[in-house]
Amino acid sequence: MPDDRLARIRQAFDARAADYDESEMHRDLAATVAERLDLDGVTTMLDVATGTGLVLRAVARRDPGVRRLIGVDISREMLRVAQSALPSADWWEADATALDLDDDSVDLITCVTALHILPDVPAALREWARVLRPAGLLVTASFSSAHLTGVERTSHPYPRDHAPYASPGAIATTFAAQGFALDTFWEWTDGVDTVLIAQFRLMAG
Repeated sequence: MPDDRLARIRQAFDARAADYDESEMHRDLAATVAERLDLDGVTTMLDVATGTGLVLRAVARRDPGVRRLIGVDISREMLRVAQSALPSADWWEADATALDLDDDSVDLITCVTALHILPDVPAALREWARVLRPAGLLVTASFSSAHLTGVERTSHPYPRDHAPYASPGAIATTFAAQGFALDTFWEWTDGVDTVLIAQFRLMAG
């Protein structure tokens, strides 16, 4: 990943960490994603670009039976908030494309509203496919085409690319190139933001 872009992303989210949880949209979306997750048989869950850990915190409230919760992010300050809120989880400062996990070691991976800022999504997907167990699930949440019409801000400290993840067809094509098949999807809105929640499985073979 380009170091300069990662540095800008890290700096931006470090600056937002203290008040990030005040965002009602992010709290409600995390709760919705956690509620929709199929946790049957899940013992190890990984949340990529976890931020303050809102998704893992919602999962911990819903199902304490998930024995290992792992959140990774490049923002140290976001992870400080996450660690304080849920000390029982593992919080790692790590790149989405280089995870310190064994092959086939994770039952469920989530990535919520972060695909559009990851500098190298194909490399991230390949890494997630490596650590995901054959029967595991990947669930993402990305801003949809409906959200982007007239709402997207143009001024930002780092590049963003929403188009490959903004519709079921687009995200299915993007992920299929790295071995993931779209299983199902939902659309969530709070009246302002519109988000596509998509569930994927590894392709056979």
